Amino acid sequence: MAAPETTSVIVPAHNEAAAIRDVVAGLRAAAGWHEVLVIDDGSTDTTASVARAAGAVVISQPYRKGNGAAVKAGLRHATGEYILIIDGDGQHRVEDAVRLVGRLGECDLVVGSRSTETQATLWRRFGNAALNGLAGYLTQHSIPDLTSGFRAAHRATATQFLYLLPNGFSTPTTTTLAFLKAGYSVGFEPTNARPRVGKSKIRFVSDGAKFLLIVLRVITIFSPLRIFAPISLVALALGGSYGVWTVARYSHVTNSSVLLIILGVLVFLLGVISEQISALRFEDRDR
Repeated sequence: MAAPETTSVIVPAHNEAAAIRDVVAGLRAAAGWHEVLVIDDGSTDTTASVARAAGAVVISQPYRKGNGAAVKAGLRHATGEYILIIDGDGQHRVEDAVRLVGRLGECDLVVGSRSTETQATLWRRFGNAALNGLAGYLTQHSIPDLTSGFRAAHRATATQFLYLLPNGFSTPTTTTLAFLKAGYSVGFEPTNARPRVGKSKIRFVSDGAKFLLIVLRVITIFSPLRIFAPISLVALALGGSYGVWTVARYSHVTNSSVLLIILGVLVFLLGVISEQISALRFEDRDR
């Protein structure tokens, strides 16, 4: 079991001067952490000075690189055996932090799963539910909250996936999927989020599309057949059924049905080759 004394807390923050003092002070009051690192992602307000005054070690980016880049900087600077990532906007309850860290050992990654009622807007809930459902199908694992930035992990394990992490807001999505598909144990700890201080920096349409692409990208890296196989089956089913219909109606097979069947076979073979490449890549990494 992990303990706060061996855990580095990483707090990515961009223009969070209004919330960062309470976040850092709350963390320091909740437990004796190994260190509290605030990654100031090119803020134009007093985020850095407020966090430093509250007792955090501040690492300042020279310009805004993105939430994911801030998390990666935190992982590179952290010296604890374990890491806890918590947003700097005040939405996560610091009293839940010790609970997440306490489950490490039982799990390799513990995600603070927000209840539906505490997630922002109706559209945000709908988008999150759709992403959770798609990710659950692709990973064959129930995922109640794919996008929560509140999470704890063994630092050495988390750094294995640095090369996969994007610089934007999709880091939680990527880490969850990467841990699951690499065969690590992932646990989801129920938490109640509060309304964030200030305005959300996530845009529903553009960032939602990015989240979707990240899901597809990560699953393509780890388990490509989960994407290629359904596309292949749809093409084969359409081609086969259309061929049967044209034979029954016109007594011959059309070019369209043949092309659909060929497309289905080619997509399936491409998926098999991709699966083999994926297996070889991670076999080499394990060595």
